[in-house]
Amino acid sequence: MDDKQLGIFPLNEALNMARQHAVDLVEISSTATPPVCRLVDFGKYRYEQAKKEKESKKHQHASTVKEVQLSPRIDPHDLGVKINHAVDFLCEDMKVKVALKFRGREMAHTEFGFQVINQFLAAIAPFGHQDFDPKLIGRNINVMISPLPRNKRARNPRQADNGSSPAAGAKNAAAGDHDKEDPEAPATSPPTKSPNKPANKPAGGFASPPA
Repeated sequence: MDDKQLGIFPLNEALNMARQHAVDLVEISSTATPPVCRLVDFGKYRYEQAKKEKESKKHQHASTVKEVQLSPRIDPHDLGVKINHAVDFLCEDMKVKVALKFRGREMAHTEFGFQVINQFLAAIAPFGHQDFDPKLIGRNINVMISPLPRNKRARNPRQADNGSSPAAGAKNAAAGDHDKEDPEAPATSPPTKSPNKPANKPAGGFASPPA
């Protein structure tokens, strides 16, 4: 207990010692000779282990890097899609590598590429910060973006208040509008008499012969 080594004991003595202190005898390393055990509260031990695993997963998640590729002539709509993807990654505590590639004669006007990169960085500023200034390396402009801390990061606008995706919300809204229109329409359309239908069958004897 208290991370102190008590020495080597037979199994029965170790169990008795655990009962005396109202704790559990937990095997830490079964491959060691002799096996290593600890006198701990097993519930507390499991909680501490789960907490350590959670912290380690956070660090592993933060080290995940997602790449977003751009071009100097990217369509505004496509740029918006790329920005949304980057925001999703940053809100999941992932890093984002932005790579803008020049092709052919596009290298003659690299300023257009830097304009796209700066527009991209301005859009994701509430969610992440650049680790370094954009650099032109060969035919690529590269920049790495790290997520802001959760308490300083803006909320993902693509996440609906009820936790559903924006696409699902739009679909439900469309379904709701359709349901509102149904009561206005009659259940069945009343039969109508076609003006071109020949009057060869008198209706109740009141039909007059054609002129």
